[in-house]
Amino acid sequence: MADPGRRPPDRPIVWVNCAVSLDGRLAFARGVRARLSGPEDLARVHRMRAEVDAVLVGAGTVAADDPSLRVKWDVAGLPRGRDPLRVVLDPHARLSPHARVFDRTAPTLVATTARYQRQLPTAVDSVVAGEETIDLGRLFAALRDRGVARLMVEGGARVLASVLRDRCFDRLTVYYAPVVIGGALAPPMVAGPETLGSEDLTVLRLASVVSLGAGFVAEFVP
Repeated sequence: MADPGRRPPDRPIVWVNCAVSLDGRLAFARGVRARLSGPEDLARVHRMRAEVDAVLVGAGTVAADDPSLRVKWDVAGLPRGRDPLRVVLDPHARLSPHARVFDRTAPTLVATTARYQRQLPTAVDSVVAGEETIDLGRLFAALRDRGVARLMVEGGARVLASVLRDRCFDRLTVYYAPVVIGGALAPPMVAGPETLGSEDLTVLRLASVVSLGAGFVAEFVP
């Protein structure tokens, strides 16, 4: 994970990463998990995790996929090292106490809100990052204060929307699988508020396109 040219003074370097179908869907209808990444892309993702200080997802992703968010060192082709901090956005106290992110195999931080604070499992840290919704600027500043210099954001659709629309990121990499999912109920890459005009667009510059396995990876910068 190469650093961009500038280092933000008030937040970590933020790298957004996801895998989608050719029509931009993250999963099957109603969020049923779709395994879009092939072995080559999985190796790329785990190498990215190995290079960052923290990996961030939303409570919806934890509920749907129950990821460990740890590095699979054998898949990455790297010697075993330190797993990144697992950061989960849980503004409405939705997380199950039985989720894998609470398995104590890697440090975990839950971002909560003042209205929906809750008791968390032992050894899990928390930070209040808003009143009723997560304030990303506040959270990212708190992560920076905790020593997180590089942050990887993995989703889901609402988290990706918030990070991209707030323009608090430095790189976006998207793996495009050579499949089409279609339908009206499959979640798109980006959810959240409607775009009403060109002033609401998040404008990106294409930095590179690389063939990878059966698909390809496109990299964008703001």
